[in-house]
Amino acid sequence: MCVQQPPYEYCAELYEIFKKALEESITSRVMPTLKDKSQITLLYEVWNMWTKYKVMSKFLGGFFLYLDRHFTEDRNTASLNELSICCFRDLVFSELYPKILEAAISLINQDREDNSDCRDLLKNVSTMFIEIGSGKMHYYDKFETAILASTANYYNRLFPQWLLYYPPIDIFKKAQNCLNQEKDRASQFLHQTSVEKLLQVVHEQLLGQTALDQAKLYEKQKTECGDCSIQYQEVLSGCAGLNLGEGSSRV
Repeated sequence: MCVQQPPYEYCAELYEIFKKALEESITSRVMPTLKDKSQITLLYEVWNMWTKYKVMSKFLGGFFLYLDRHFTEDRNTASLNELSICCFRDLVFSELYPKILEAAISLINQDREDNSDCRDLLKNVSTMFIEIGSGKMHYYDKFETAILASTANYYNRLFPQWLLYYPPIDIFKKAQNCLNQEKDRASQFLHQTSVEKLLQVVHEQLLGQTALDQAKLYEKQKTECGDCSIQYQEVLSGCAGLNLGEGSSRV
């Protein structure tokens, strides 16, 4: 059916049959399973569905192998593997990616609070974002951007609380400890380049100019209240130039 001369060659028809089989499996099995899921349950299920779908599409593609040999290359169209990824991306990610991304960010914040046992799942989700891009980093890059923004927001809210309750030397130690924890956490599910970006964000919020600006504002407020006992900005000014290697290795 693939190697005959027209009108007895059916490559295009078989290609469409393969595509429709993939789409039917997604609409009848994958989407109903994911429909009402949210947060960590959604992450588990979408990763489980993606894993099973890859196996199914690989075995199904074996029956249509001649299409890759005699059709997709000649017509400059997507290979069977590329088509299977495209179908999942178009039917699942186009609808659910915002919820998946939100759930992943929520899980990372939860891990910061209680060290939940979820990093293997985050690693799987991170890998899925890369695989679903078919060589492009679009979904992973959006994941990275969301993590950096969420991290900045998290520590931007946390640092003023430290100023209220801890002396400068304790704040400095807590900042170093956070850098260590973030490095350990992120290294388990992010690319190294993303880890470095994340540490830069944490450093800026806790020991960099952003922290210094918050400390200055806090001192100004205390001075207006007649309390000049603690000079936070003097300590933070000395820490602002601390490189990330020092900050993440000392406790």
